[in-house]
Amino acid sequence: MMRAPDGTGFALHGPRGAPVVVLIHGLGLTQALWADILPALARFRVLTYDLSGHGQSPSLGPEPALADLTAQLAALLDHLCLPQAALVGFSMGGMVARHFAQTHPARVTALALLNTPHRRSAKAQAAVLARAAKAARAGPAATVEAALTRWFTDPFRAANPATPDLVRHWILANDRAVYPLYYRIFAAEIDRVVAPFPPLTCPALVLTGDQDHGNPPAMARAIAAEIAGATVVILPGLRHMALMEDPAAVMAPLAAFLARTL
Repeated sequence: MMRAPDGTGFALHGPRGAPVVVLIHGLGLTQALWADILPALARFRVLTYDLSGHGQSPSLGPEPALADLTAQLAALLDHLCLPQAALVGFSMGGMVARHFAQTHPARVTALALLNTPHRRSAKAQAAVLARAAKAARAGPAATVEAALTRWFTDPFRAANPATPDLVRHWILANDRAVYPLYYRIFAAEIDRVVAPFPPLTCPALVLTGDQDHGNPPAMARAIAAEIAGATVVILPGLRHMALMEDPAAVMAPLAAFLARTL
């Protein structure tokens, strides 16, 4: 683990001089999320890092915003003298990737958005805001068990308890006072990445599971409809944590997209 001047914890993998791919994790998680898929990206120069307020990266202050997470990524790329990169964002990481592509379009060579949200229905938005409020009152422990049920299929949780246990550990390790601040970004700032103008033009892959009820196929198709030429992949039988439940199912289309694009 290395540290940028602002305290961001990061790691670099793969050969120097290869096309750069940045992996951006989701709310409450850390860059450890990507451990199982790094071997499939061995041909690339892969940058993983902890979002501000997560893992080894300090929080941004009392009122962090999506724009601050975008600025964190820009500063990290500048520190590493990386002018361009492909961005792979999971869940809230996909929001960061899309916002970065809107505000720094010349720096993004490709965009892969995994199980990431789009504009929600009124009912779904109310549910997300309610969970954010619950986390603000009682910390990450108040929402983690319901999240694990939403994120992994029932048979997988029964047969592989160590994987949900690891995710539970990551989430419960978050600072009780800091976690809700970033939950608010996920819950309340989705409109900042909906219907971008000017539209995104970089090559894009949008992927989700057909059982990811928080980020369903309809959302993936809506995101792709806003990016000319975007490819949509819907994985059967998987929920939000497809990355950990079936890494190979995610990596087959993702690695092919990056190889074709970069």
